Amino acid sequence: MMRSCNPDENLTEVVAAVRDQLGADPFDLAIILGSGLGQVAADVDQAVRWEYHSFSCFPPGAVAGHAGQLVAGILHGRKTLLFQGRFHMYQGLSAWQTAMPVRLARALGCRRILLTNAVGGIRADLAPGRFMFVSDHLNLLGDNPLRGLDGNIFVDLTGLYRTDLFTPLQAEALSQGVSLLQGVLAAVPGPSYETPAEIRALQRLGADAVSMSLVSEAIMARYLQMEVVGLSFTANRAAGLGTQGLCHEDVLATGRLGAADLSSLVKQLCSLWFS
Repeated sequence: MMRSCNPDENLTEVVAAVRDQLGADPFDLAIILGSGLGQVAADVDQAVRWEYHSFSCFPPGAVAGHAGQLVAGILHGRKTLLFQGRFHMYQGLSAWQTAMPVRLARALGCRRILLTNAVGGIRADLAPGRFMFVSDHLNLLGDNPLRGLDGNIFVDLTGLYRTDLFTPLQAEALSQGVSLLQGVLAAVPGPSYETPAEIRALQRLGADAVSMSLVSEAIMARYLQMEVVGLSFTANRAAGLGTQGLCHEDVLATGRLGAADLSSLVKQLCSLWFS
């Protein structure tokens, strides 16, 4: 049975709560913050916060390093909606469920969305602490957020990510001492980390970094006719490429170290994106 994708589906309560606090004018930007990167929300002026668990539309469950808060306010002069924590398929969710924040953002008028996440670096120059501007992706999740929908589900993903913003953003980042590269992101379901053999396979497929998130959100955003920028923070070298074992606590710790640089990149990106 096909289901329709109404951007207001199951979102009435939270949409009303946000509009009651910040008015009915559409939001300019939405940002989904990845593991350990939630500090960007501290930059929001006139911030109003809601716990995810206060609304039934948010999927249940929480992951360490994800605060589970919706933050709305003014960021660098733009009316912004921030998701301080995201949802993953390894929580037992479908790709459709993990993309729920994108549908909420669109219901609140957003036409631009910034997706951030923590990744394992595969390409040699993607060392921990460096950022990667997503140019394209490999969806290896085994699911698609448009599966089972009706309407125009045969979405062309060519040019999904706003790659034209990379060069000027990289120049601004370098002037601030922040390393920003560009590459292809592979998304796998998790929750276990990849094996070294899987990483070698991903290298051959053309992946520069690997994660367990972002791609389903990007596909949903394109379906809803939103502009998408993907910004990944390299938290570790991928399996078999580093000298240390992989653990989620280290990913979070490295992510917190990169939060200040992410704040700088977001400020520069807003200036470029809205110019």
